[in-house]
Amino acid sequence: MVFGVWLFFALILAHTILGPSRSGLQKIMAFSSSDMDEAFDYLFKIILIGDSNVGKTCVVHRFKSGQYHAKQQNTIGVDFTVRSLEIDSKKVKIQVWDTAGQERFQTITQSYYRSAHGAILAYDMTRRSTFESIPRWIHEIEKYGAANLVLMLIGNKSDEAEKRQVLFEDACTLAEKHGILAVLETSAKEAQNVDEVFILMAKELMARNTLQLHGEAAYSDTIHLDSRPVVSNWDDEKSNCSC
Repeated sequence: MVFGVWLFFALILAHTILGPSRSGLQKIMAFSSSDMDEAFDYLFKIILIGDSNVGKTCVVHRFKSGQYHAKQQNTIGVDFTVRSLEIDSKKVKIQVWDTAGQERFQTITQSYYRSAHGAILAYDMTRRSTFESIPRWIHEIEKYGAANLVLMLIGNKSDEAEKRQVLFEDACTLAEKHGILAVLETSAKEAQNVDEVFILMAKELMARNTLQLHGEAAYSDTIHLDSRPVVSNWDDEKSNCSC
């Protein structure tokens, strides 16, 4: 019954965003009832934000399936995926909302900010302009998102280091200025730091202890700070920093 209600509203959402697009409905219906009904200790909604073509969809696809596809269609509005992880002996369900970077979809994507518990801001480290857009995306989050939303910053396409236009130190400076939890350079192509981004985010949200759930979601406008930030401790110090 719960899944049936969820599916009903999901179909309405798909129709609103995509119109009568069959492919859009298929994306929503692709999630099985077992994906939605499995038991979990925590449920976190994480939204992925950034300019178009920075590789957000590739990152999400790598996280979900462990696969990489170089050619991805631009996201229309918002795409939704789910993955469950075991972290510190707890079952953690992570909902990832991959948002479109185009300006014409901003009204749609802004409506998802408030119910998110964490936001991952993405830029393409081979395109300086996408990094310079990050403060604008942060402003969007501050305007439409929950108070004290947990933020992380990722510089994608680290496999193209020879084309680098953004110094990692610049990213860390920006993160420190805006109170961002951590910065990691990622490669969806080579699976570098992709899982680590979501695990670090989940650990921080668990530490703040605001969403211990037993089968149904409960969202708040404010994420209360109940603990200190989790320190990133991955070996490659040049591709991650904690702020």
